[in-house]
Amino acid sequence: MTKLITIKDLNFQYAKNAPLLSNFSLDLEAGHIYGLLGKNGEGKSTLLKLISGLVFAQGGSIDVMGFKPQLRHPSMLQDIYFLPEDLYQTSLSIEKYEQAYAPYYPHFNANQFNQLLTEFEIDSKKASLSKLSHGQKKKVMIAFGLATNTKLLLLDEPTNGLDIPSKAQFRRMVASAMNRERCLIISTHQVRDLDGLIDNITIMDHHKISFNETVEDIKKKLTFKLGNRTDTDESIIYTEETIQGFCQVKKNLTGEETKVDIELLFNALMTNKIRIQALFSKHDN
Repeated sequence: MTKLITIKDLNFQYAKNAPLLSNFSLDLEAGHIYGLLGKNGEGKSTLLKLISGLVFAQGGSIDVMGFKPQLRHPSMLQDIYFLPEDLYQTSLSIEKYEQAYAPYYPHFNANQFNQLLTEFEIDSKKASLSKLSHGQKKKVMIAFGLATNTKLLLLDEPTNGLDIPSKAQFRRMVASAMNRERCLIISTHQVRDLDGLIDNITIMDHHKISFNETVEDIKKKLTFKLGNRTDTDESIIYTEETIQGFCQVKKNLTGEETKVDIELLFNALMTNKIRIQALFSKHDN
């Protein structure tokens, strides 16, 4: 896979605030959909802004497709689409918005945009974006972002404001728009919305990357099963009581592959980070 983003020893803080990212390093490759997870205040949104060149680091380096993002080179910007959590306000109609912004993206596909709008049940491009609900506006921007066909697509809390059917549509659309040349980073607290979509889970804790593994490798090393309160199996890493019963994250000793429970994995990492990190650092497991 082609490495699209290389971050080394990055340091960043907002003026007069404590450091948000310190000696932060991360590599991201094309051909993956990354789920970027973490508690509030970890710096997930700031990381997306640093990658897109909207804020500047005080130390370290970021390489995005061979460019320094802080320089905002046009050749880089035409291959990045960043959808922030808080959408900016515009009185343009959907049609006028497309006419104004599509030319910035050489690979923008108007037919694809129309098709995605139809799937999202957006009936008219004459509608003013300012008159749409937050959810409808979010649908338009997601459709536009996918239709840009940029190599790098950064989505910050994209499913906020979407109803349940629209979240399912979102997952289908993103999956269909993915290819080996493209890298998608989805930052979210709504981890259930990423179920079956992402193929790499990246977790920030204490303003650093504490976990960055493919779903395939997670399935090889961990199992997610229901157990009992009294289970004392040494392979159990984390147990959480739910309506369904006692959900367990266990070391995979049998080679059986189970569905990855992203929320359970996140909670397990917050509780037993050292053991999980040690398990994934052993390449022979």
